[in-house]
Amino acid sequence: MMLSGKSRTYHDPIHGAITLDGSDRTEALLIQLIDTPEFQRLRRIHQLDIAYFTFHGAEGSRFTHSLGVMALTRRAFEAIVIKYPYLEIHRTVVLVSALLHDLGHGAYSHASEEVFGSNHEIWTLRLIKFGKIAEVLNSFSPNLIEYLAKVFTKKYPVPFIYQLISSQIDCDRLDYLERDSYFTGAKYGQLDLDRILLALRFDPISQSLVIGRKGIVAIEHYLTVRYFMYLQVYNHAKNLAARFVLEKIFHRAKALISKNPNQIFADRTITAWLTQDPQTLTCEEYLASDDIVFAYHIHRWRDSEDKILADLCRRFLDRDLFHATEISHLDDIQQQEQLDIWYAKLQAQGLEPKYYCGIRVSRTKGYSIYRQGINIQTEQGLQDIARLSPLVQAIVHPIQRAWLVHP
Repeated sequence: MMLSGKSRTYHDPIHGAITLDGSDRTEALLIQLIDTPEFQRLRRIHQLDIAYFTFHGAEGSRFTHSLGVMALTRRAFEAIVIKYPYLEIHRTVVLVSALLHDLGHGAYSHASEEVFGSNHEIWTLRLIKFGKIAEVLNSFSPNLIEYLAKVFTKKYPVPFIYQLISSQIDCDRLDYLERDSYFTGAKYGQLDLDRILLALRFDPISQSLVIGRKGIVAIEHYLTVRYFMYLQVYNHAKNLAARFVLEKIFHRAKALISKNPNQIFADRTITAWLTQDPQTLTCEEYLASDDIVFAYHIHRWRDSEDKILADLCRRFLDRDLFHATEISHLDDIQQQEQLDIWYAKLQAQGLEPKYYCGIRVSRTKGYSIYRQGINIQTEQGLQDIARLSPLVQAIVHPIQRAWLVHP
């Protein structure tokens, strides 16, 4: 692959200047990948889907997040390579994986996964083998796509490489927690990135990502931050209500187009999303969708002759959202009784209840003991942080909350 020799700098609000050296073969590859249409599409997908209804500053994109993950991964990797120089041969794989880890996100990020049942991780695996992305990767090395797939499926022979990008303490989470805290104004989401990165270690025996003993407080803080961000930001009641309206808009559109394809406006891209399983879409159809395409159709449907679709779209565009009443204190029977009451109210008003009320459950993630947890280096060998920290033990179990969404 020909190197342009030109360097490039992205001025990031979280990490400052992210500079890529065009004379470095790997970083020249990163520049080429960033310039592909497939990666540029991430500029048109909100990082926090429709959380901007709740947190008006939540306007960042998957593009900015992906650059941030790559920058953090580079910092972490280069600090460890100083002590273990034989890891240098994995540099291209780990940096490209960090950059492309979210390539498969659909419109409105995780919200569309809830609405349509798509999976961005599966789509990432498909898209690295398609189009300009695949062309650039193959021109660099014919084996690179295979290596990336092993990273994304956690089958890469050196676990440390994929754990930097996907584990309980990875650069993906470090970036989105710090970035989402910044854009939502949630001060309790701020991390001490420098201390966390200094705490990261490589264990040559297990070839895994571990934490130095002195870094345990920084990791406790990170896990607490993550806990509160899920509790107060990601699972905010108004976010659930906004997602509910978005879901019902597309469920109604699906129902209408299945009866009569000419009943509502839908271009080729949205028609494919409304009439097919998202996993059966072609790469061209998937890449043609983004927040702009979805939002345009919601604007058009606001004037639909179908009163339900028009009303739901108006509510979404005008932020006339539903309420979310917490019903976690009720048992399953009582929750269903509350839902039945609202169904009766709405039917009395001549409305179709299934589009106007429902129950949504949120789970606030704490620390989960995976097959690969967060291991701390101690004199007795590697030990899971949950065994060493009473604070982490307190947030091992997730909090589940139930909400009744209604007008």
